[in-house]
Amino acid sequence: MTGARAATDGTPTEVWHRISAPASTIGPWLPEGELGEALAEGLLRVESRLAVAVGSEHPFVREAAGHLMAAGGKRFRPMLALLAAQLGDATAPQVTEGAVVCELTHLATLYHDDVMDEAAVRRGAPSANSRWSNSVAILTGDLLFARASDILADLGPDAVRVQARTFERLVTGQIQETVGAQPGEDPVAHYLQVLADKTGSLVATSARFGASFAGLDPALVEALTAFGEEVGVAFQLSDDLLDIVTDGASGKLPGTDLREGIATLPVLFALAGDDPAEARLRELVASPVTDDAEHAEALELLRSSRSLARANDVLREYADRARARLADVPAGDVRDALSALCEYVVTRTS
Repeated sequence: MTGARAATDGTPTEVWHRISAPASTIGPWLPEGELGEALAEGLLRVESRLAVAVGSEHPFVREAAGHLMAAGGKRFRPMLALLAAQLGDATAPQVTEGAVVCELTHLATLYHDDVMDEAAVRRGAPSANSRWSNSVAILTGDLLFARASDILADLGPDAVRVQARTFERLVTGQIQETVGAQPGEDPVAHYLQVLADKTGSLVATSARFGASFAGLDPALVEALTAFGEEVGVAFQLSDDLLDIVTDGASGKLPGTDLREGIATLPVLFALAGDDPAEARLRELVASPVTDDAEHAEALELLRSSRSLARANDVLREYADRARARLADVPAGDVRDALSALCEYVVTRTS
């Protein structure tokens, strides 16, 4: 890989943006040259197929089903599927269909998550539940799951089984997050398992679908699937840390998790520790931090805390574990891009 692609006229980045793709889709880790062009073309196919998948003869259903897709997103899961497929027959129609299944599943979970979290905003736009109602949001998520299942039916029983097991893990992770760590259970281990189930499992399936439908050797499919799980956890960890360190310029409101009482890894480290320097921090984050002054204080303390540094170390560990999975991937542009993705999840700012 030769580095970040410049946004000059005629490059895949420019082509993609001219067709109104999500601006965050093309990340700085993506390659130049033929591989970059192939990925951009693949994303166009995915986006076109997604538009069909969220369509409906009923105008309101069409609007609700397309709401979050139109709001953008990184298309991280389809991108990983397409990238894994570049090691084989990347133009196989099943590759695109598998990528679409994973993105539809992801979108469906977002509708449901926003209801559970009582979220008002998603991707900079009003969430479906705040725009319409919880019932509409839940039913729209169900509709997208149904559309994903309809596509899966043409991909064969093995794909249906993989998706079913992935969905089981998604739901299990959500239940585990909802009930929290049980007495005697390590809260950090519980948190990391939730991330593996809620995020890592679907990212792993994205890599699996891309690799398997492109006709790769089973051992390589397994290596890329394992890579997907590790990098998926890293990606979610980085999201959680961004909630603390962001300055708000990217559109993310800093400290949302603190306000909602969601204990992410730095908070869990602080609560489990006995460092006198973090005594005030532990006091603040022991419950939702809703007071504006205390919220600002908690953010400032977290940003300079040893607990945040420890969480960053864990993020780096998962990224390194993902990179180690690439030992079985043939040397070349694809492996370079996957390795660059590992660094991106550690250093990204949005």
